[in-house]
Amino acid sequence: MDELPWNRQRLRSNNEWLLLEHLRNEGPSSRAQLARDTGLSKPTVSSALAALQSNGLVREVGTVASERGRTAVLYEPDPTAGYVLGIDIGRTRVRAAVADLSGKVLARNDIANRARTAAAVAEVATQAADQVLATAEVAADQVVHVALGSPGVFDPEDGRVHFAVNLPGWGRAGLLGDIGKRLGGLELSMHNDANLAALGEYEFGVGRGSRLFVYVLLGTGLGVGIVSQGELFTGAHGAAGEVGFLPATFGAPKAESHRRGALEEAVSAEAVVRAAKDRGMTGRLTAKRVFEAARAGDPIAADVVRQEGERVALVVAAVTAVLDPDVIVLGGGLGHSSDLLLDQVRAALQRSTPLRPTVASSELGDDAVLLGAIATALRIARPQVFGRR
Repeated sequence: MDELPWNRQRLRSNNEWLLLEHLRNEGPSSRAQLARDTGLSKPTVSSALAALQSNGLVREVGTVASERGRTAVLYEPDPTAGYVLGIDIGRTRVRAAVADLSGKVLARNDIANRARTAAAVAEVATQAADQVLATAEVAADQVVHVALGSPGVFDPEDGRVHFAVNLPGWGRAGLLGDIGKRLGGLELSMHNDANLAALGEYEFGVGRGSRLFVYVLLGTGLGVGIVSQGELFTGAHGAAGEVGFLPATFGAPKAESHRRGALEEAVSAEAVVRAAKDRGMTGRLTAKRVFEAARAGDPIAADVVRQEGERVALVVAAVTAVLDPDVIVLGGGLGHSSDLLLDQVRAALQRSTPLRPTVASSELGDDAVLLGAIATALRIARPQVFGRR
């Protein structure tokens, strides 16, 4: 009995997707090489490549001479088949970037976020996106997907971002839709910043090749992103990694009700400033200035950094005991001072636990969340572009 038409169509589609992903992962290849690598017949490969090329999904990228002296055409995925936007929304900075389907970043910017309402933050994010699209000369209707990163956990059921206390009003309903309208109706998704940072570091930084990788985001807040077998692990309700809500009996201001979580109150950048003031440091203190003072030899600042290292070590120890990751990366604003912090964390771990996790500093620095947003948008956009064409 002949194969049903829809089965033949699905088989052709599967073969085309197989070839497209092989080209994306392995680089430009000829028909003969694709047939050898995938096990498909040469006629099947030729037919699938012709379909992909006619739909603007692959393109010829050059030629190569075989051992027999024959010249073969090389193919690669066409990166201009679509574009993605990544936006990193933080309390003090908003970063945006546009990339083609190969993941190449075509333009990016980094602007101050002085907004104090959700609507104003959304406007800053929109401005950042409009600017990078204009710089890259990419029209909005060429953008397939926009991935936004911010503190907190987005709940698709109620359309709210929860636990993002560092961004006033960010939890109001309809916010994501408002940003989408400001961007001309583009398709958007919202993601936790620590999760995106973890994915970015996995794709482009220290976490490459890890079976189980953890990113600890240290800055105005505290969060953990987990990548298992190349995929984000976010838990049953999207809140996996919200370690800031673990109990802590130290470091939090007594007048606070731990609205940000007890451990976050004790470990975040504000805790560093609070500890420095308690020990007598004066002036307009920031966590960065405290670390700079410690680097310059200030004994009070050095003691504050030692204390911060011990507290971060508690986070690392807890994560290690539960997850047993290949590597734990420290990033975020405080991660910039890993030259001081890592030694303190490792020393504290030696004293406090028999577990010996590999702890490293971020390779991507401030770009981790933004590149994670790009990676996330690409994972969503590539199948969509294939399906539409």
